Amino acid sequence: VEAEARREQELETARQAESDTLAQLRAAMGQAADEDIIFEPTGQVIVAEGDVVTPKHLESLEQKAEIFRNDIAENARREIEATRLENDRDAERTKLEYQGQIDSAQSRLEVERVSNKQHLEQLRRDLEGLKKMDLLQEGRYRELKDAFSGVFRASMGAEAVRELIAGLDLDKLAVDLRREIGSTVGQRRKKATKRLKVVEAFRKSNTSPEWMILTVLPVLPPDLRPMVQLDGGRFATSDLNDLYRRVINRNNRLKRLLELSAPEIIIRNEKRMLQEACDALIDNGRRGRAVAGSGNHKLKSLSDMLKGKQGRFRQNLLGKRVDYSGRSVIVVGPELKLHQCGLPKRMALELFKPFVMRKLVEQNFAHNIKSAKRFVERVKPEVWDVLEEVIKDHPVLLNRAPTLHRLGIQAFEAILVEGSAIQLHPLVCSAFNADFDGDQMAVHVPLSDKAQDEARQLMLSTRNLLAPGTGEPSIGASQDMVLGCFYLTQDRPGQKGEGHVFTDVTEALLAYQHGVVALQAPIQVRLGNVDVYDNPPPDKATMAANGKRVTTTVGRVIFNQALPERLRFKNYAMKKENLRQVIGDCFKEYGRVKTAELADEIKRLGFTYATKAGVTIAISDVKVPIGKQEELAAADAKIVELEEQYRDGLITDHEKYQQTVDVWNEATDNVTRMVEDTLDPFGSIYTIARSGATKAKFQQIRQLSGMRGLMASPSGRIIDVPIRGNFREGLSVLEYFISSHGARKGLADTALRTAESGYLTRRLIDVAQDVIVNDEDCGTTDGILITEADSKDMMLPDIRTRLIGRVLAEPIPGFDHILPGDELTDDMVDEIVNAEIKAVRVRSVLGCISHRGICRKCYGRDLAANSLVKIGAAVGIIAAQSIGEPGTQLTMRTFHTGGIAGAQGDITQGLPRVEELFEARVPKDKAEISEIDGVVEIVKDPNTNARTVRVVSTNVFFDEYPLPAGSQILVNDRGHVQKDQIIALMPAENGNEPVPVAARTEGELIINAEGILSIRFEEREERSYPIPAARNIVVSDGQKIQAGTPITGGQRDPQDVLRIQGREAVQMYVVKEVQRVYRNTGVYISDKHIEVIIRQMLRRVKVDEPGDTEMLPNDLVDRFAYADTNARVLAEGGEPATAQTVLLGVTKASLNTDSFLAAASFQETTRVLTEAAIEARTDHLVGLKENVIIGKLIPAGSGIAQRRREQLARQQAAAARLAATNAASMAGVGAGTVGVGASTLGNPNLHTLDSLGEE
Repeated sequence: VEAEARREQELETARQAESDTLAQLRAAMGQAADEDIIFEPTGQVIVAEGDVVTPKHLESLEQKAEIFRNDIAENARREIEATRLENDRDAERTKLEYQGQIDSAQSRLEVERVSNKQHLEQLRRDLEGLKKMDLLQEGRYRELKDAFSGVFRASMGAEAVRELIAGLDLDKLAVDLRREIGSTVGQRRKKATKRLKVVEAFRKSNTSPEWMILTVLPVLPPDLRPMVQLDGGRFATSDLNDLYRRVINRNNRLKRLLELSAPEIIIRNEKRMLQEACDALIDNGRRGRAVAGSGNHKLKSLSDMLKGKQGRFRQNLLGKRVDYSGRSVIVVGPELKLHQCGLPKRMALELFKPFVMRKLVEQNFAHNIKSAKRFVERVKPEVWDVLEEVIKDHPVLLNRAPTLHRLGIQAFEAILVEGSAIQLHPLVCSAFNADFDGDQMAVHVPLSDKAQDEARQLMLSTRNLLAPGTGEPSIGASQDMVLGCFYLTQDRPGQKGEGHVFTDVTEALLAYQHGVVALQAPIQVRLGNVDVYDNPPPDKATMAANGKRVTTTVGRVIFNQALPERLRFKNYAMKKENLRQVIGDCFKEYGRVKTAELADEIKRLGFTYATKAGVTIAISDVKVPIGKQEELAAADAKIVELEEQYRDGLITDHEKYQQTVDVWNEATDNVTRMVEDTLDPFGSIYTIARSGATKAKFQQIRQLSGMRGLMASPSGRIIDVPIRGNFREGLSVLEYFISSHGARKGLADTALRTAESGYLTRRLIDVAQDVIVNDEDCGTTDGILITEADSKDMMLPDIRTRLIGRVLAEPIPGFDHILPGDELTDDMVDEIVNAEIKAVRVRSVLGCISHRGICRKCYGRDLAANSLVKIGAAVGIIAAQSIGEPGTQLTMRTFHTGGIAGAQGDITQGLPRVEELFEARVPKDKAEISEIDGVVEIVKDPNTNARTVRVVSTNVFFDEYPLPAGSQILVNDRGHVQKDQIIALMPAENGNEPVPVAARTEGELIINAEGILSIRFEEREERSYPIPAARNIVVSDGQKIQAGTPITGGQRDPQDVLRIQGREAVQMYVVKEVQRVYRNTGVYISDKHIEVIIRQMLRRVKVDEPGDTEMLPNDLVDRFAYADTNARVLAEGGEPATAQTVLLGVTKASLNTDSFLAAASFQETTRVLTEAAIEARTDHLVGLKENVIIGKLIPAGSGIAQRRREQLARQQAAAARLAATNAASMAGVGAGTVGVGASTLGNPNLHTLDSLGEE
């Protein structure tokens, strides 16, 4: 249309232009044109300027106009045609586009239809699959609620849980779980067992599980959550009040929201916040972030009040603060007797105030207590006299922290002294580990008569002369006393009066007093009827004097006069260890009273002669040995040689380091020897070192005048640059720097060690606290074998020390006079050792079958009393203290060992090793051990160099076939036969066919003389152990080994030892290993203490199959309870349970104890109490801790007698009731009936402690 219109317009324009041009031509016809006459649309010239216009021009115009019109028409036609084509194309394109959109919309609709169908299907499935107790995510819950609001009910929080628990049928659940345990394995069985345990606990205790959800919150009494007004009008309040306030606020807000019918989401959030507030109150920080108070400190919740060192159990129940106590600095009291201590007057007056006041009223110094109090406060002179009287036989307790063993608290008689310092007897310092460099001690006053009696009978220092851990004397002369005694008993040739002869001791002393003969001059004296010992034990007496002349010194005569009769005559210089032996011998010979007197006498002599000796030390005494430089030069030459070897590649870096350390150690030792040789043997330094008055003897002198030697770096590695200097010459800057390494390491180690050792002691105490001697004799015939080989492993010369004080378990051949059940005395043991007996079986707590505690015979001698242990002794505590107390002396580091480069790895030693053993952990450096007996084959892979150790066990068996006479053998002797092969024909009977004999197994046939056939066959068992490249193999090819033998270096895992070799082997292994660590440090502990702990570690068995018992799989059950239960089930004809012994670490064993109070006060308080509550556990209060917690007398020591009396009274009452019931029932029955059985309950001699202490 547009093209048509455009054409018409162009044609119109062309026509108009034509007519205008035509008019112009006509007007000028026949004339010459003034200008060009042009046809405007095309711009063509019709008449040129100056030409005459003619009719031809008119024709020309017409033609041109016609052509122009035709062009316009043609153009319009073309344009219309093009537009039509374009339109057609556009239409086609549009059509295609719309078709595509239609198609995609259709497919989208189809997908939506399918997904909607699937969604509906899913919803239907969800609805069908919704089960009770399913957990839904929040979004999922909303979806389901929108879809099916009225079909199901779900809620969150404790309400939902409570509703579900209320609907539980425990009996049915228990049956289902038992069925599941029987039919499943692995994780599902474990889970079912766990659940069954809880279900059974609820069933047995008759508790409803829904009671676990609180609907009413108990509130602690206000006294336990105090609020105090501070000055300034502010309040300080207990954290609990804040926690309770949060709960109350949220609860009230929730109540208000519910009344206002707030939206569901707001109410749900408020319920969640209330739940969180309650959680925080009960155990803050257990879930989510801990609620903090002002100052950003975590609020202390109810659980926090109970657990940890500051919790109720450990802070208030197991340890209490006492009044009537004081503390002050200690100073030495050289003139005190062993059982005395000096108490400052002012302190004593304060401590004994009530006693003094009472005495003042009694003696009419005051009319009433009030005036007596004034009297005391004004400190009138009479008060001191009264105080003297009061204090006379009132012992006081002295304690020095840390109290590592029971000798850390001892009783003394107080002597009033001036000043403010407590005076301590110098001999008890070693028991307290006290010195006088500013140590403080606490004084406690036992108040009641009973307490005073116990202090006097059990705790007096003269009654604690032997250490309970070792049986060695706990009182020991030290420092000046040792020096004095050594000076007194030294002999020094060339002194005044040397070689004089005296008729008797008195004459010799007289000569000394008149200055005729010197104290240390060798003289000859006739002695009375005594044995002369020229050398210290174990050497025997050299001669019996009987009036003969003996070469000795006046000093030795004086010293021997102090000794009791049977201990004379010690004719040698008294070093520290010799003095200790003398005190020990005196205790064995004469008992404690005489020993206390002797100790005091030794102290007196020591101080007197140390003073007379006047031993001093000056820098001039410290002489540097002459040959030191040559020794160092020789060492340097060796080091240069090592360097060259290393550079030439002959030795490795590690070997060079190792040999360098060896060279310097050797040089240091040589210099030390030179130092000893250089010193004047009678000079003061040598005397001090030789006597044992110092701790390290010559080590310190070596550093003063020799060379300091090698030092360790903080990692424990020895620095291979030695310190050549000494303190006399001074150190260079570098040497000083290296020295500081070692010194700092030592201090850091000590600090760490103390904490670590204290924690170990605490765990040991906890595991053994209920081991008390309860029975006379458990009657077992079992025991442990003490062998010489084991003793050598423990670094002992023979079995002597391990036998003393044990009770024999089985007869020793050739010793008919020593019977099983006899305590082995020192003389008996000497006899056994001298007869070279290599192994003796003795009773041990490890074999004791007393259900509660242990018996006297299995424990043997009480080392502190040197006699058989008494009933009521708390041997568990003593064991733990004896092991823990020397713990601080053990090393902390893991030493880098010598030997081949890296072959051994690090050997864990010292405290970490002891801990590893008692916690039954897998050792850091675990050895591979053989599981079977057999022969070793070492196989090496040629390509990878990997090593494998094979242990092959071959057993030979014979299968016999007896044949009647006349049988025909079908196989040659030594021939090989297959299984089921016919090897012989037995003669026919009654004319039948001969009977064939078939081989029952494959093997080699052997024909014996009597016509018996046998087949020899082997059974072969093989185990392979791949060995890592870094480990060294400690067995050799072809070696015969037994199960349990280590194949590689390192430590054996106790769990493996138990599994492969059994209970007895693991007991011996742990004892041996622990002893080895202690002996390495030079500490001796009796085996029996370690055995007590191991007994507790092996106390439980793990149930495999419960049979018809109540037990559950994987339960840890007391082994005695397990045996009793099985015996009962067998008697009833049921199926007994099966179990295996387990070795628990001390921590685990403590938490597995029968007493929940003891376990809760140890660790994991909340968990223990929760489980105890679920199981409705009863604590029978048989151990020490539980009785301390509830404030009863402990069932040990003097408390056990009290228990026995109460128990006897209960038993007699029960017997009387039983007799009365029997009499009543007999009266009601005819005369023909017989009594059911006599009661043993009324027997007053019956001393049994059954598990509940009830009838």
